Amino acid sequence: MGLVLGCITPVLGFVVVEFLFEQLTVWGFMDEVTSSSASRRFRTTALIAICTILIPFNVAVSKKWDQTVRGMVFPTLIYAGAWVYKFYMELIN
Repeated sequence: MGLVLGCITPVLGFVVVEFLFEQLTVWGFMDEVTSSSASRRFRTTALIAICTILIPFNVAVSKKWDQTVRGMVFPTLIYAGAWVYKFYMELIN
């Protein structure tokens, strides 16, 4: 169960955060994406999506579902590693 939650939650989080960013842009609360800010926006959206795993992770820890927590850690580490790999050059510049 933890492996499934760990794999699906960041993907759903990405969809939700991207939708929220688009709606905030439509409503005028955020500036439109330009070519210079598109990379930063995607990087931020991906990082927030990875962090959405903290919600079910915290619930599982509080209910002492240790095996579920262990299952959620591995996909999260893979997503975080992929994020660092993809944006490494942007981060060090």
